Amino acid sequence: MAPKTISFVALFSLLSLLFIISCDNNDDPPIDIGYVNFYIYPNSTEYLPLNSIGGYAYVTANEPSRGIIIYRASLEEFKAFERTPTYKPDSCCVYEPVLKCTRLIVDESALFAVDTCTSSRYLLLDGSVVEGPASYPMVQYNTRFDGDVLYVFN
Repeated sequence: MAPKTISFVALFSLLSLLFIISCDNNDDPPIDIGYVNFYIYPNSTEYLPLNSIGGYAYVTANEPSRGIIIYRASLEEFKAFERTPTYKPDSCCVYEPVLKCTRLIVDESALFAVDTCTSSRYLLLDGSVVEGPASYPMVQYNTRFDGDVLYVFN
């Protein structure tokens, strides 16, 4: 093989490798959400805010989850989002006397979830980022509502 051909093949191989490495299609945020599988009765008095469209409730979940926001999008549709922020989730952790880290909270309008540490804001209708440094949407869990019981799972 001629030296020019070897150089061309080496250059082509290097560029191809760089292209493949740069095409990482990982759309998952860098957080560990663990296993989620539970059900609630959203029409019960325990979850009174979920009785109306636009209502929400905080629900605890197994570690490493920091909890889940249940949001009623319509009469028959519920959304369930992880409360762990998707941008620098451990940047505002403190020990008092146990480790406590920031969680997403629903703002006064009940339309957005806010990370009080980084000021990232997420739309509760679909979990998308609307403001702040976050680039990943909120982690969303699957839901199924049979008219009485709401199942939340991943």
